[in-house]
Amino acid sequence: MKLALCSVLALGLAGSLSAGELHGKVACKGVRNSADAVVYIAAIPGKTFAAPAKHAEMDQKNLVFAPHVLPIQVGTTVDFKNDDSVLHNVFSPDACCNRFNLGTWPKGQSRSYTFKNECQATLLCKVHPEMEGFIVAVPTPYYAVTKADGSYVIKNVPDGQFTVKVWHPTLKATQKAVKVAGNTQVDFEIAR
Repeated sequence: MKLALCSVLALGLAGSLSAGELHGKVACKGVRNSADAVVYIAAIPGKTFAAPAKHAEMDQKNLVFAPHVLPIQVGTTVDFKNDDSVLHNVFSPDACCNRFNLGTWPKGQSRSYTFKNECQATLLCKVHPEMEGFIVAVPTPYYAVTKADGSYVIKNVPDGQFTVKVWHPTLKATQKAVKVAGNTQVDFEIAR
């Protein structure tokens, strides 16, 4: 009897902790390819997520921000490296990240900034005005950036009803209500 009760409890607990995968494609209309869209689960009422201790990294190499779009969880510190043989600067004019400016630094050095709010921050370099990159700080640890073919995969997503959002540097954002149950496919289409 006790063994049967323990088995039932274990199965019930395992079912409530199950996690699946949210995957699909984002068709980006009017741009060269479907890369750089950020797909993420919006804030979940009643749930909070501790910021990761590990820093994210964005490089400046060959006069570009790499990666061009970096999704992170709110509270993440990003280390901005300079791997070019010229001076670089990182700043953002966006209010959601307090319009920060990290100054200018040489090759081999880095500066850090913590993104404390949900934000789609444009990154610029005062030394090289043609440079542009993006940090997308989202409220949950469930996010991905699309590949050139538009595909994305978000792993370890718990079962439940969520709002899934899509953001892109040049196209209009969108969102859908999605029921995740195990491995779930959700496709999107965005345009200007």
